[in-house]
Amino acid sequence: MFDWEKWQEIAATLKQHKLRTILTAFGVFWGIFMLVILLGAGRGLENGMTSNFGEVTNSIFLWSARPTQIPYAGLSKGRQITLKPIDAELVRARLSDEVAFVAGFNRLGGWGNEQYISRGSSSGTFTVRGSHPGTQHLHSLNVSGRFINQNDHEQKRKIAIIGHGVQEVLFAPWENPIGQNIDIHGVNFLVVGTFTSMLTGDNAANEELSIFIPNRTLRYAFNQVGWVGSLTIVPKPGHHAEAVENKVRALLQSYHQVHPDDRAVFGSWNMQSFFDRIQGLFIGIRVFSWLVAIGTILAGAIGVGNIMLIVVRERTREIGLRKALGATPASITGMIVLEALVITALAGYLGLVAGVALLEAISNLLPGNGTFRHPEIDFGTAMIAIAVLILSGLLAAWLPAKKAAGVDPIIALQDE
Repeated sequence: MFDWEKWQEIAATLKQHKLRTILTAFGVFWGIFMLVILLGAGRGLENGMTSNFGEVTNSIFLWSARPTQIPYAGLSKGRQITLKPIDAELVRARLSDEVAFVAGFNRLGGWGNEQYISRGSSSGTFTVRGSHPGTQHLHSLNVSGRFINQNDHEQKRKIAIIGHGVQEVLFAPWENPIGQNIDIHGVNFLVVGTFTSMLTGDNAANEELSIFIPNRTLRYAFNQVGWVGSLTIVPKPGHHAEAVENKVRALLQSYHQVHPDDRAVFGSWNMQSFFDRIQGLFIGIRVFSWLVAIGTILAGAIGVGNIMLIVVRERTREIGLRKALGATPASITGMIVLEALVITALAGYLGLVAGVALLEAISNLLPGNGTFRHPEIDFGTAMIAIAVLILSGLLAAWLPAKKAAGVDPIIALQDE
């Protein structure tokens, strides 16, 4: 049953010492506020960093890096190994239980070489990249119009999907690029889609200065029929990219008769290992944030406990009188605990609200595609913060409540 008089008594006690109550509560407020801000800032940085990985975080990229350095199987060193479409088919056949996707990708002019592209009197230099049907998620693209489909691939259609940066250079702001032609090395390509990048910062800007065409079209139209520039492999769920990467390297080294110790012949990089390191970093940031905030909260709780000890000392005669009139130790303990919980819960709740409000304000002011985006805390974290609040309140009240419950009414009534 709700005891209105008890709550009035607590309110009167807190009002009687306003400054002391405010200063005591501030320690708890600041601890929860800092917890929310630190965790929210960590999440904002994590959101910005992980967005650069795109939708697929376990991709493996493999390319031919340098000539062989070790003679092997009767073959001399110095052989340059060229990746071919059959290499993708080999990986698909031999590692079908572990590989969900594998394909060869080409770039016009090779890696990092931009190409002169024109459309009427407008022109610019951009990256021209080959891709495959349904792989826009691998490139982290938001596509308007359409992406490459199976017919484009099989029929080697001359179609293109251009980035927002390309569109700004080759087309007027009021023009719709879809259905228009662009010239790539003297070959006309029909624009069927445009895209913006889901990456952030400079990565997004660079990606949007690209043009995607069917990889098969690129190879046949620009004399790259016999080779592919790199392989992209995506492991099946449950298979770590690093383990699959090692198996793919070993398979290709065996097929191309490269010495097992000649590791520099194929260059490779898997996104998952780097992603795991980034996740480990942010786990460390979260642990650090919790340690700092909990330390601050406990310092505030100790302050509350000290104040409650002073309160018990000031109210010794009152507590003695209550016990003399029949108040049980449990009721005395409950009174002290409830008063401490009111201070910590109210201060903590205000700290939680203030922290969330500040994060929301910062989130609204930040650009949506920056390297620091959407600082926030989730519901589970808020619940843990509330649990920490309750625990700190109980810790703050335990010693004062124990002391109050042990007051001897006869001695207390003689207290001056």
